[in-house]
Amino acid sequence: MTSSTAPAPAPKGGRAAHPAHLGHVVFITAAAAMGGFLFGYDSSVINGAVVAIRDRFDVGSEVLAQVIAAALIGCAFGAATAGRIADRIGRIRCMQIAAVLFTASALGSALPFALWDLALWRVIGGFGIGMASVIGPAYIAEVSPPAYRGRLASFQQAAIVIGIAVSQLVNWGILNLADGDQRGEIAGLEAWQWMLGVMVVPAVLYGLMSFVIPESPRFLISVGRTDDARAVLREVEGSGADLDARIGEIELAMRSEHKSTFKDLLGGRFGLLPIVWVGIGLSVFQQLVGINVIFYYSSALWQSVGIDPSSSFLYSFTTSIINIIGTVIAMIFVDRLGRKPLALIGSVGMALSLGLAAWAFSYKEGSGDDITMPDTQGTVALVAAHSFVLFFALSWGVVVWVLLGEMFPSRIRAAALGVAAAAQWVANWLVTVTFPTLADWNLSGAYVIYTVFAALSIPFILKWVPETKGKALEEMG
Repeated sequence: MTSSTAPAPAPKGGRAAHPAHLGHVVFITAAAAMGGFLFGYDSSVINGAVVAIRDRFDVGSEVLAQVIAAALIGCAFGAATAGRIADRIGRIRCMQIAAVLFTASALGSALPFALWDLALWRVIGGFGIGMASVIGPAYIAEVSPPAYRGRLASFQQAAIVIGIAVSQLVNWGILNLADGDQRGEIAGLEAWQWMLGVMVVPAVLYGLMSFVIPESPRFLISVGRTDDARAVLREVEGSGADLDARIGEIELAMRSEHKSTFKDLLGGRFGLLPIVWVGIGLSVFQQLVGINVIFYYSSALWQSVGIDPSSSFLYSFTTSIINIIGTVIAMIFVDRLGRKPLALIGSVGMALSLGLAAWAFSYKEGSGDDITMPDTQGTVALVAAHSFVLFFALSWGVVVWVLLGEMFPSRIRAAALGVAAAAQWVANWLVTVTFPTLADWNLSGAYVIYTVFAALSIPFILKWVPETKGKALEEMG
């Protein structure tokens, strides 16, 4: 379609507004976004194995939670080191390292010798997740033609939610092959082992695709390979672009960059600058509403309230589809409605949904394998869980990342983003590691806690979160 359209006048720097090879650019972006797919897949695939791991290794809720959350330790280290690794050896090599880590984690997790062994492979996989979460968006931003950067950048988030959905679908298919038993044997391995091992396929595909996409022009210029950078720019922006001007822009931007450090964030009455605290608050609230309980534990959650395993896996998959739909809605409206209105809509919807879920779970009866819920409350619980995922996905799931990328002044943006991302991983770990114990104590009570955090996010947005819609990044400060 673009090839038959006359090119628009080139904007500043001679950029082609409609590159001749847009299809190729989309392929490059999709290949890089495979890291996001693996991010979502690996984060969620453990959902299908929770009950089986508890049974196989005969562990309690506290130990089980540590194994589930082990990946988040690797995530934190992977995210913290990915930038430096990518600056030293390149974005493509960084992707290939992440692919190797994903592959090793999939094989090791599927064939563990003991529980500590499984936890170790989870940490290794988490390191790959952390790397992919940083490198994917950075690479896509660096290779995307300016006119298409926003839309192409959304590939990463779309890939994450698709990865979550595919992992749930694969888990459901494997469970059916095993006649509904997570420990049922398929070709000599238990069903849960296949669930964890199947990630080898997208991991290898990610690695192979990294060999056929170009290195980032920004990295090539940083290491003195200007001719190679020019070739990549011609490939992604078309022959009509003023390549010398584009290279000049990149070089100027690199020279004028301020390498922000933690010291730049200090100030204000509470140690850090107020805007940094707002970023931390956004990250923490995004996790403390309990969204990852749905993606890490939903199969076990539904089984804990009396729903049979096959149905529980199907419900986990349907929540993933709802997650995709909500993400698309957010991508459509985040620039139309603004960041704050969308976040407020999400907070109100999440608070109501979580409150309904807490009420429904309070009717849970029985223990062990003999658990029931009245039909009305069971239906309400299912609807509330899906509604919660929808409201999260159409608001906080996307809006938080948009705000974190826009709200900080340029001189502190990199360091502030690092602190906010670290806070998010810590909050993610806290929710993941505490849920099994909270659920054993009082499942309804756990959801009351998540409801409180969703409700508290409303005044937080109204009072402290800035609206960044329509503002240039240079205006932030």
